[in-house]
Amino acid sequence: MRRLLIIGCGDVALRAVPQLRDRYRIYALTHSRQRVPLLRAHGMVPILGDLDDAASLEGLAGIAHDILHCAPPPDRGTRDTRTAHLIAGLAKSKSLPQQLVYISTSGVYGDCAGELIDETRPLRPQTERAQRRVDAERQLREWGRRRRVCVSILRAPGIYSEQRLPLERLKSGTPALNADEDAYTNHIHADDLARVAVAALRFGQPGRAYNANDDSRLKMGEYFDLVADRFGLPRPRRVSRTEASVRIPSNVLSFMHESRRLSNRRIKLELRLKLRYPTVDDGIAAGRSQPRF
Repeated sequence: MRRLLIIGCGDVALRAVPQLRDRYRIYALTHSRQRVPLLRAHGMVPILGDLDDAASLEGLAGIAHDILHCAPPPDRGTRDTRTAHLIAGLAKSKSLPQQLVYISTSGVYGDCAGELIDETRPLRPQTERAQRRVDAERQLREWGRRRRVCVSILRAPGIYSEQRLPLERLKSGTPALNADEDAYTNHIHADDLARVAVAALRFGQPGRAYNANDDSRLKMGEYFDLVADRFGLPRPRRVSRTEASVRIPSNVLSFMHESRRLSNRRIKLELRLKLRYPTVDDGIAAGRSQPRF
């Protein structure tokens, strides 16, 4: 049986695990001893190590045929030192993985003025967090070419699920932008992103990037309105960008400075994926119908 190593075993990775158990013996890197029982309960073999401590990653060398890399970069700077440490740890063995799938972000494109774009769009990150993702992509692609590892990159936009909706934002009355000043936003249900990752492990091509988004074409305010209507909450008040600059936290406002619509043609054709939740409305409606929601 092939061996898979998961780096960053959070919500999306845990949703992918049931789809991978039949093909893989699964290992999961964790820096927290408290998460060991959870990982074992999901049928994985935990490995203790910290992406911020290069020396702790030596045990990863030669352990896996394939890797699913879901770990975020550090929270400051323009480089992803965690991915650099991971690559260095894997290089300790002559037996390298054959395939690596990395979950990146669509923020690497920067602002596209609402245009419909595909994966050939030049990368123009506007924030440090996006620059760190571009750095991770660059490192992994160069390493893949140099060491003949098939590296596939998934550029995910806003991930939502039954537990990841802007309900507190709506309850707090945080405003949204006027429609004529609003930005397009893109989404993917966590279940579908997990399915994209599984498909990329099977069909991903070397050095290839894939926009991992659904079919929705929503502006940000429309998304908030949709969620508010589904949960019986007041729709957010609309304001100008000038007023938003003083009423909306800067970390939230930064997302409103980037507008783009993503083409997901590659995941459908090359990764052979049929979305379970083609639109945000589909995903929210399905979640509302489940008792656990």
